[in-house]
Amino acid sequence: MRAAARPYREAMSDYEVTNIGGPSEWGDHFGGFRPETRKQGRRVVDHELAMQFIGMTVNSMAPGEQAGYWHAHSKVEELYVFLAGRGQMGLDDDVVDVEPGSVVRVGQGVWRTWRAAPDGDEDLRWLCIRAGGEELPRLPDDASPVMDRPMPW
Repeated sequence: MRAAARPYREAMSDYEVTNIGGPSEWGDHFGGFRPETRKQGRRVVDHELAMQFIGMTVNSMAPGEQAGYWHAHSKVEELYVFLAGRGQMGLDDDVVDVEPGSVVRVGQGVWRTWRAAPDGDEDLRWLCIRAGGEELPRLPDDASPVMDRPMPW
C-alpha cells in the first residue's frame, strides 16, 4: 500500500547516533580535551559527533577522586546534570553538594572544580553540557510544527 502524499516538504536528514553506554560503563573510558587533562572516566561526546553549537562530556569519578584543577570559561556556559553518586562542586568561593537530580548551571567567568564524596558508596556520574554563542530564546522560535504528519510508529 502506498502512503498518501504529504503536504510538508521533506528535508535531507542531518543527524547522527552514537552509544555512550550506560552510566555504569562510563568509568571504563579514557579521554579528555587535552593530553594533560585526559583521565579515566571522561568521554568527550562532541568529539565523536559533528556537533556545532553544543558540547557534552560524560563523566565518572570513584569515591574520593577529584578533578585536580580549577577552570573558568570566558565564552562557554556549562550545565552539569548529576545522575549517580554524591560529590561537591567548588564554584568561585562556594562549595555546593551534588547528588542524583542536582543540576548546576555555571556561567562564564565562574571558577569551577569538582570531586566525588570521599565516603561515597558509588561513583559520581554526570553529564556536562557546554554551549556558547548566541543567547537561546525563552521559547524555541525556530521550530516548524507539522500537525498532520503521521507518526512513524
